[in-house]
Amino acid sequence: MDRMYRVLAFWTGIFTVMFFIAGLNNLTMLFLVQTVFFVAVSYLNLSERMYMYLFGAYCTVFFIGFTYYSNFILVPGFGH
Repeated sequence: MDRMYRVLAFWTGIFTVMFFIAGLNNLTMLFLVQTVFFVAVSYLNLSERMYMYLFGAYCTVFFIGFTYYSNFILVPGFGH
């Protein structure tokens, strides 16, 4: 299970690099924090149940943040 967290760290790291190249500094920092989190957690050697609990908590925080952003911050139909 710890290897799957390293896979998540790899992909968030790839997105970090792409956002950095594109000049999107806020997203770069967000994905860099996620990458560091996934790498740090992957080396803790926790039980599989604890890894699943952490992933569930991560998904919960993501969905709450995404719902807040899409409902209260994002302006529908406002494009450049």
